[in-house]
Amino acid sequence: MNETVRPAFHGFEQIPLREYAERAYLDYSMYVVLDRALPFIGDGLKPVQRRIIYAMSELGLAATAKPKKSARTVGDVIGKYHPHGDSACYEALVLMAQPFSYRYPLIDGQGNFGSSDDPKSFAAMRYTESKLTPIAEVLLGELGQGTVDWNPNFDGTLEEPAFMPARLPHLLLNGTTGIAVGMATDVPPHNLGEVVSACIRLLEDPDASVRDLCEHVRGPDYPTAAEIITATADLRTMYETGTGSVRARATYSREQSNIVVTALPHQVSPSKVIEQIAVQMRAKKLPWLEDIRDESDHANPTRIVLIPRSNRVDAEQLMGHLFATTDLEKSFRVNMNVIGLDGRPQVKNLKELLAEWLVFRGDTVTRRLQHRLAKVERRLHLLEGLLVAYLNLDEVIRIIRTEDEPKPVLMARFGLDEEQTDYILDTKLRQLARLEEMKIRGEQDELDAERDRLIATLGSKAKLRKLIKDELLADAKKFGDARMSPLVARQAAQAIDETELVPSEAVTIVLSDKGWVRAAKGHDVDAAGLSYREGDSLLAAVKGRSNQQVAFIDSTGRSYSTAAHSLPSARGNGEPLTGRFSPAAGASFRALVTGENDHRFVLASSHGYGFVTRFENLLSRQKAGKAMKSLTTGAKILQPAAVSSVDDDRIVAVTSAGHLLAVPVAELPELDKGKGNKIIEIPKAKLGTERVVAVAVVPPGGSLAVHSGARTMTLSFKDLEPYLGKRASRGGLLPRGWQKVDGLSIAP
Repeated sequence: MNETVRPAFHGFEQIPLREYAERAYLDYSMYVVLDRALPFIGDGLKPVQRRIIYAMSELGLAATAKPKKSARTVGDVIGKYHPHGDSACYEALVLMAQPFSYRYPLIDGQGNFGSSDDPKSFAAMRYTESKLTPIAEVLLGELGQGTVDWNPNFDGTLEEPAFMPARLPHLLLNGTTGIAVGMATDVPPHNLGEVVSACIRLLEDPDASVRDLCEHVRGPDYPTAAEIITATADLRTMYETGTGSVRARATYSREQSNIVVTALPHQVSPSKVIEQIAVQMRAKKLPWLEDIRDESDHANPTRIVLIPRSNRVDAEQLMGHLFATTDLEKSFRVNMNVIGLDGRPQVKNLKELLAEWLVFRGDTVTRRLQHRLAKVERRLHLLEGLLVAYLNLDEVIRIIRTEDEPKPVLMARFGLDEEQTDYILDTKLRQLARLEEMKIRGEQDELDAERDRLIATLGSKAKLRKLIKDELLADAKKFGDARMSPLVARQAAQAIDETELVPSEAVTIVLSDKGWVRAAKGHDVDAAGLSYREGDSLLAAVKGRSNQQVAFIDSTGRSYSTAAHSLPSARGNGEPLTGRFSPAAGASFRALVTGENDHRFVLASSHGYGFVTRFENLLSRQKAGKAMKSLTTGAKILQPAAVSSVDDDRIVAVTSAGHLLAVPVAELPELDKGKGNKIIEIPKAKLGTERVVAVAVVPPGGSLAVHSGARTMTLSFKDLEPYLGKRASRGGLLPRGWQKVDGLSIAP
């Protein structure tokens, strides 16, 4: 007989790791999305915020009550409803109390609740006190009127509301931010009056488009007076799609010659802005600004004073640059991703948000009216029994005194039900004796009229809409205020070109043989007479302006560039270029040049090849530079020579054997990069021993200085005629005694 073999049970379940990890991650994701990071469209609150508000209401911390220690509230929240960290819970409480974070704060905090300069500088919860603000009534006012579903708390000992019966679309009023798993939300705050106006428009015209609603909701309204400069069309697109961005800009005024910043974009720290401006000042990128002061205090939460160097400084241009380079202008992401009435997260446009909230509000009001109707009908039912007892008071008293079980006797004698009878028996005789028939009938009449009104309202969609509209208008009148963030159409700020910010001063850039660079003020600098590090000496020096770029060429022909004003002072030994750039291994810096972008230079090698190029071709933003001059094997880069006129200037090249050739600049090609054409001929047999020492460009009327040891020979433009020849020719031989040339320069 075959027995069925059953697998042994070891007290645990074996499942594939892939299946377990997938299920665990999905469970965690759903928890974060639905129960932590995203708000519910009905009340616009995340669970921790909802629990804080509810716990404070349970503690009796209404707007008219005396505040209690925040630690008391946090203790109740984490002990009864929210089993998470106390610091995270307290931070959520503080956020709802900060007027610079919340457009309509829900909590009234007493003590240090942080500042706009440092929102997280709030005191510990054992020091601060808090209570609810009057506007919190909008969330809590209808809580006990059968309007919400109740869920058990985490340990099943208490119940908490699944949502708040919000009388206003709180989600849009205060906005929210949150990062879930695979999704995030960023809903900006709005003005209460504008949102209510849009809700009423949608109640009256359910077919209204987002464009129609944007006539009421003109844009976000942050808790700051900074301007919103996003174009109206862009704001409309944002509301139509539910995603986009909003750009806010600080406001400023002129006080005599000073510029005073009076409001910053939402959640921008004054100290951070001041540091950003100070960094530019230290880097000499703000020559127009002399000083910056922070004069913010309790009376003026934001007051940053900028002191220009003179009255001639263009304030608008300066502020435009600061808007573009600091947090004085900031962009805020908008992603209206919320949990809808169906319990699912979705990005909704403005109409979808308001329409769905109005459905929520309609359901809430219906539940409230039904709850009230049930109470009215129960009270009428009890009054009916009480009236019977009053009219037969003596008989009722006799039955109660003589009967062992008066309840069934009363029910049978007067046709009462159990509830009415219990109510009569629970009423004290003293109170029953004082009751008057007129009072009972008067209350019955009032309740009858209220019941008729409730039934009529519940039975008519039009009356229900009117009730919602009237309540919205009443709350808007009670809690509404003027817009804080003005909407101003402005162009996006543009940073001023760095060259415009730097003063134009004469400088001499000095490059040493070991690749160390520095800049000396003025053009009358004896570069050779400067002090150099041991074993180092002058390689080349060029004259330029502090607001120009400087290009360096390494031994492989690659070009690098940096701003002249950023170079270290010539008082010291300078700094190595390898700290700024990343040349190839073994490469060294052998030449430098400066000028304007459209200036032309001759780039040549020691093998006699060269071309004309514009200075802008030498510029590179990469630390690794850019390929510029192709060099033949064994060739070295020469110091570039400036060209004044392509048509009139002459290029002069001289070799180490004393051969000198002058040719028109026009005979060389103009290239962006490459090898170029041969300028002067060096026989192949002599390439190892003879090389081009230098090239120079001589303008008409100029003179060429030929250096040989300590001696210098000057040749005028006319004196060069004997050395004129065709490009790539051998040129003429210099006089005996001058054939060992060290270099060329243009005579002053």
